[in-house]
Amino acid sequence: MLALAAAGGALEFYDFVIFVFLADLIGVLFFPPGLPLWLTNVQTLGIFAAGYVFRPLGGVVLAHFGDIFGRKRVFAFSILLMALSTLAVGLLPSYQSIGIAAPLLLIVLRILQGIAIGGEVPGAWTFVAEHISSRQVGLACGVVCAGLGLGVFFGAATTALMSWVFTPATMLSYGWRLPFILGGGFGLVGVQLRRMLQETPIFLALRARKLLVPELPLKVVVTSYPRGVAVSMLCTWILSAGVVMLTLMVPTILERSYHFDHQAALIAAAVSAISLTVSVGFAGLVVDRIGPARFFILGGVVLALGDVAFVSISWVDPSYAYLLCALVGLSGGVVTGVPVAMVSCFPAAVRFSGVSFSYNVSYAVFGGLTPVVLTALLPLYPFSHAYYLLFISVLTLLLGAYFSTMKGALRHGRRSPSSRDEPGPQKPMIANVEPDGRSSP
Repeated sequence: MLALAAAGGALEFYDFVIFVFLADLIGVLFFPPGLPLWLTNVQTLGIFAAGYVFRPLGGVVLAHFGDIFGRKRVFAFSILLMALSTLAVGLLPSYQSIGIAAPLLLIVLRILQGIAIGGEVPGAWTFVAEHISSRQVGLACGVVCAGLGLGVFFGAATTALMSWVFTPATMLSYGWRLPFILGGGFGLVGVQLRRMLQETPIFLALRARKLLVPELPLKVVVTSYPRGVAVSMLCTWILSAGVVMLTLMVPTILERSYHFDHQAALIAAAVSAISLTVSVGFAGLVVDRIGPARFFILGGVVLALGDVAFVSISWVDPSYAYLLCALVGLSGGVVTGVPVAMVSCFPAAVRFSGVSFSYNVSYAVFGGLTPVVLTALLPLYPFSHAYYLLFISVLTLLLGAYFSTMKGALRHGRRSPSSRDEPGPQKPMIANVEPDGRSSP
């Protein structure tokens, strides 16, 4: 079950992130010739950000149906929508063929991708957390996060391979389309994988006992659990920084601040992504053992060390740059604690909606704006990425300190499906029903 959920997430995340790895080519193909390079880059990343802006809409709508009709159906629909929109990007005519319609259609397809990814990640966390023992939620979320990291790795690796195999002219002609077409095809395979999954025991128990929320789940989340929303949004800020800064923006940072060539920068991004994938899987075991409070404190320190490794690339021998990129990726293991904290903040009846709303609104702001702002700042302040990561490490430490002050905070406690008390981080509700469908004691 975990493997199928992670594999589908890897395929969907690959589809979503390959855009940024091909941003330079997309900027040339989908905008009028003669524009300044900086303006083309900002416009291209603006289209990339459009996917993030519409993530909340997709997350809210898909999570609503997930809390009403079940996690499995929404889980399968999200990957279908992602596969079809990614395939369409790969087949889209360029600006030279259809003019202004090209970037407009590209925006529409990025919006559809954003809607799809908006339900994918929260759905995956909710799905696995409700299938697994409450003592192994960290491991389950770590496996899902590893799958997402694997999707980023495959995106960077595929793009790097294409750049190595094809000449720049070939990449500009048709080579850029192949990663999108490949992703769309594999996404359709992912749809079939998702059909093999079973609905979560917790949702089945809630439906059998008629404990599903009779009103709009999002309304219940906003009015009854504002503290859970606030904590989850801060946690998502940390996760967005880990994903964007340690994987997606690595090529841009290395090219602009450290003067790497494009192919070397893509290889470095792939190294960082695979290191992140390994670290989040291992971190899942750690968070189950020491608890999220101490894990966030430890993770803040490790993330700061990763930031030092990032800065060190500027003065070490180039042969060591990839090793430092591996250390940068390993420092991102802290993101595994994020879903563990978030699924603890909401009861099962509105968990999908609570996690999805908090995650997508926060990610739309911080994940969507970071590439645009950073691209504009790097020419002026070459180490602006380092200052941002240092701030995120401090935020991680502060959240860990906050969790540690709460009695019994995030201890993977259990409640019955009928519990309606405040489930902020001091009263977690990760597992309401055992995997076999029996009530927890």
